[in-house]
Amino acid sequence: MKIKHLVYAILLLGIGGMIAYRIINNKKSESENGKGQGNKKPSTVSGVVVKPQNFADVLSLSGSIEANEQIDVRSEVSGIVESINFNEGTMVSKGQVLFKVNDIELRAQLAQAKTAQGLASENERRAKLLLQKEAISQEEYDIASADFKSAKAQSQLISAQIAKTTVRAPFSGKIGLRSISEGTYVTPTTMIAKLVNTSRLKITFSIPEKYASQMKVNGEFTFTTAGSPEKFKAKIYAIEPEIEVATRTLRLRAIAENPDGKLYPGTFANVILPLDNIPDALLVPTQALIPIQNGKKLFISQNGKAKEIIVKTGARTDKDILITSGIKAGDTVLTTGVMTLKDGMPVKVQIKN
Repeated sequence: MKIKHLVYAILLLGIGGMIAYRIINNKKSESENGKGQGNKKPSTVSGVVVKPQNFADVLSLSGSIEANEQIDVRSEVSGIVESINFNEGTMVSKGQVLFKVNDIELRAQLAQAKTAQGLASENERRAKLLLQKEAISQEEYDIASADFKSAKAQSQLISAQIAKTTVRAPFSGKIGLRSISEGTYVTPTTMIAKLVNTSRLKITFSIPEKYASQMKVNGEFTFTTAGSPEKFKAKIYAIEPEIEVATRTLRLRAIAENPDGKLYPGTFANVILPLDNIPDALLVPTQALIPIQNGKKLFISQNGKAKEIIVKTGARTDKDILITSGIKAGDTVLTTGVMTLKDGMPVKVQIKN
C-alpha cells in the first residue's frame, strides 16, 4: 500500500510541475508578444480625406420592357379562312382587315331569318289593325308582336355573327408571324398571330419601400438595354397603390417613346432613377468598405492607428459609395490593405487626392 501511495504522489507532483511550467511559459510568451507588438512597425496604407460634395443620388434598378398594347389575334367564330389580308412582320392600321372567315352558311341563315322576320312583321301589322277594330284580343296582338320582335332579334344575331367573320386590327401596330394559311379551319381557340404596338413601350420596375415617398407621377428617368450604350428617356405614369408585402417593394410603370423601333418588348431595362440631390454628401471609394454580418465597416486613421467604424451606406457610383452615417467630414478613410487591418493597429497613411 505504501508503494501505491508513493506512486500516486509522484504522479501528482509530475502533473503539477507540468502545469506550472506551462503557466510560466505562457506568461513569458505574452510578455514577449506584447513587447514585440509595441515595437512593430506601422503598416503603410493609402487613404483619402473625406470632403463634403454635391451628389445627385440615383437608384440603379432592373425593369422589364413591355408593349404598350399587345393581343393574340383570334377569330370569334369557327370556320374556314377564306382570305388573309396582311403580310407577316409588317405594320397594320387600326380597322384594317386582317383575315376573312367563310360566311356562306351564315348568310343563308340570315336570308331565312329575314324571311321569317318579314312574315312576322306582316302578321304584327294585321293583328294591330284587327285590335283597333276589336276583332281580336289584346293577348292575341301581344303574341304576334312578340313573334315579330323575336324574328327581328334572330336576324340581328346572325348579322352580328357575319360581321365577326371579318377580323380587323383593333389598333395600329406590327403584326407577327401567322400560324394559319388560307383554307385553315379556325376556332376561337386558334391563335392567328400577335399584334403589338411598339411605337410606345411600358417599363415596369420596383423600388425599395423606403424610397416610395419620393416617387411622383410624371417623374422622368433614363434607362439602357443590354448590348447598347444608348440612353433612352421614360416618364412615370402609374404607381401601385400598395407595397408588396413579400418583397417590401413598390411597383411603378413608365412610358417611353419608340419611334425608331430600337426597343423591343420582352427585353430587360437598366433603370437609372434620380432621387434627391444631396449638397453635403460624404463619398468614399468602394474598396474601403468591408462587408460584415450585420452590415458594412471601414477603417479610419486616428492618432496613427486604424480605427474600425460601422457605417450605413446609400447609393453608389462606378467608383464611390455614399456613406449616410458613421463618419464625418475630415476623417481619413483607409482604402488599401483594409482586409489585413485590425482595430488599434499602427498605420502610416499615404493620402491620395
